[in-house]
Amino acid sequence: MDAIQDTLSQYLGPYAIVILVGLVGFFLMLVALPVLLKKEEDPLDRLKSSSRSAEKKTAKGEKLRTATSKDKLEKYSTFLEPQNEDEYSAVKLKLLQAGYRGKNAVRTYNFLQFALGILGLALGGMYAVLKMSQGEVTTQDLVLMIMGPGGAGYMLPKYWVTRRQAVRQEAIENGFPDALDLMLVCVEAGQSMDQAIMRVSKELRSGFPDISDEFEMVGQETKAGKDKTTVLKDMAERCGVQDITSFVTVLVQSQQFGTSISDALRVYSLEMRDKRVMRAEEKANKLPTKMTLATMMLTVPPLMAILIGPSIYAIAQNLA
Repeated sequence: MDAIQDTLSQYLGPYAIVILVGLVGFFLMLVALPVLLKKEEDPLDRLKSSSRSAEKKTAKGEKLRTATSKDKLEKYSTFLEPQNEDEYSAVKLKLLQAGYRGKNAVRTYNFLQFALGILGLALGGMYAVLKMSQGEVTTQDLVLMIMGPGGAGYMLPKYWVTRRQAVRQEAIENGFPDALDLMLVCVEAGQSMDQAIMRVSKELRSGFPDISDEFEMVGQETKAGKDKTTVLKDMAERCGVQDITSFVTVLVQSQQFGTSISDALRVYSLEMRDKRVMRAEEKANKLPTKMTLATMMLTVPPLMAILIGPSIYAIAQNLA
């Protein structure tokens, strides 16, 4: 035992036994976790849960959606999905606004967070062991080496979804004025609003696929018999763009009060074109301010070297 302890201390430092026990416990937890998650539901608990009302079931942690037989993560749904309806709806809405509409999107998102977090902890632990074998490492550095990659892995899916959401919303904002112009042309040519929406979704497919998908979904849901007001509000919620929300409000009010849809589209499309021009002018006005720091860093040092360099060289030669 003394020889083993001396060997471990030689590679892992004075806290070799503690580190070894911690690593063994960590890997045992990883092995035992799937077994605990695969625990079958007690038939008595299943009978009790089936006798409750739907509202009580949701409050007590009932699954918020039905599962498919091909879903391999179904047995981990209690762990991988929020059991609160509000939390589940918030995550699902964020994924919808980022363009992920799959039934298992929430489950896959949480699984990636958990898996990447565990992978980061494992990589951080191996790196910490390597650094400790090369020399002594402080406790603070050890914690940072292990927890840093784990936290980064856990936050990576959230950052990716947030970034995708912002990019998609920007693409929808850029393509929305063109969609309104095409819709106005279709309505004034004699087509109905539903036909205009389907035509716009086809015409904008190559240039603005995100907003084209949204219009196509609106057309398909309307054909399926869903209420048009509900369909338009759902589109505004999926897009998460203020311009789309205002457009839906205009259409709903026009439908309720019986006003001309073409007049409403003409006024609103003109406003959207002006707004797009103002956004472009705003970005152009911000550009000089953003370039100031880069201009100073890339221009001033070479200029100073050219102007003052010969004088400094001459003074150094005279002093020598």
